Amino acid sequence: MKVRTRVAPSPTGDPHVGTAYVALMNYAFARKHGGEFILRVEDTDQARSSAASEQAILDSLHWLGLDWDEGPDVGGACGPYRQSERSGIYREHVARLEADDNAFRCYCTEERLAEMREAQRRAKIPSHYDGTCAHLSADARAEIEAAGTPFVVRLRIPKTGTCIVNDLRRGEIEFEWSAVDMQVLMKSDGMPTYHLANVVDDHLMGITHVLRGEEWISSAPKHVLLYRYFGWEMPQLCHLPLLRNPDKSKLSKRKNPTGILFYKQMGYLPEALLNFLGLFALSVAGGEEMMSLADYVAQFEIDNISMGGPVFDVAKLDWLNSRYIREVLTPETLLARMADWANPADYLMPIAQMAHQRIERLSDIGPLAAFLFSGKLAVSAAELRDNKLTAEQQLAAYQAATVAFDALPDWTMESIQAALREVSETLEIKFRDFVRVFYLAIAGSAHSLPLFESMALIGRDMCRFRLRHAIGALEAVAKSEA
Repeated sequence: MKVRTRVAPSPTGDPHVGTAYVALMNYAFARKHGGEFILRVEDTDQARSSAASEQAILDSLHWLGLDWDEGPDVGGACGPYRQSERSGIYREHVARLEADDNAFRCYCTEERLAEMREAQRRAKIPSHYDGTCAHLSADARAEIEAAGTPFVVRLRIPKTGTCIVNDLRRGEIEFEWSAVDMQVLMKSDGMPTYHLANVVDDHLMGITHVLRGEEWISSAPKHVLLYRYFGWEMPQLCHLPLLRNPDKSKLSKRKNPTGILFYKQMGYLPEALLNFLGLFALSVAGGEEMMSLADYVAQFEIDNISMGGPVFDVAKLDWLNSRYIREVLTPETLLARMADWANPADYLMPIAQMAHQRIERLSDIGPLAAFLFSGKLAVSAAELRDNKLTAEQQLAAYQAATVAFDALPDWTMESIQAALREVSETLEIKFRDFVRVFYLAIAGSAHSLPLFESMALIGRDMCRFRLRHAIGALEAVAKSEA
């Protein structure tokens, strides 16, 4: 049987380094065993999914040097490869589960579910569906549906016994069925949840091995049950440890930049970033850590995957990237990489448009646009305080803006400006004074190229990175002023 693996990102935001990490593990395992690697887009969350996010994911993985044998951009025999285009397939399989009494329709309202969860919270028991609709008679269901009551479809769970999940790296993991929730499989809008779509797609696409994040361990019993209900052979599972910050907390955008595009914008080489991610699943004690993708695939073994929570150490990435620049690139190839990095159409043209009416000499563009080519700005707390706000107000502005930026579905000049206006109104700060502190944090100066256009150009992760630096620089000042 030919090995087939997959990566299945959700296009609901900026491409995450965790996606690249999981993609690399699946790619390396498939290539090591002469198999095939598939990319599938899990876009069942229609409210948050976007074509722009999907394209950014594809572009980012291609930039890293990964390719796939089947996917939405290359086709294949098992398509379509977007879950939003497979709704008929999911409805057919849900109907099969219902016909076999392995799933049931739940008519509970959001209000009723909220009351149930609150009662469980007060009783200090884990939150789970209480099975109210699992035992309705056919007559009761007919009466409810005659009234046009919306419903979801839930998985029927055994009341007693245990489930054994076999993991290639962790061995047998045991779960009590009584602790497994009656998972929603089909939402009221007719779209499947991850759990149903994931199982159906993996089976129909012939996936033999699933290497995915350890956050899905608790969901594995539901997937085991679905395979059993459908009478299908289950792929072999391997749950990968989550990437960690240096303090061992889960890697998150609030503490570390997590976007692939951020590292591209910072000038990291794709082969260095991919090499760095690969070290989390490679035994190199005393050996060479710098290697090509082909060499990495040749050495890849699941048993070498670190289970201790691999640390995303940016200092280590810096060291590895500097080695690639010095040892792999020549001055000529470095020049070519620099030209690709500052792509004229995508990056330099917007800068030229912003600077067109603001410079007298071409050399003026250097100091004016330097912040657009930098990572962390060398802005002191004293320089950041060159404004009319108190330090406490300035901190609140940065913190609230960071939260607002995270919630934006699209990162555009218009959405950034709207978000900042809303925050300034909430904090009751004049917009002119409010905007100045963002010029200081993002551009390093109150006199620069247009702020909103610049923020849109450098990207969400870079803006978040600079605001986090400004927050750190101001915290001591705010305490002193208070």
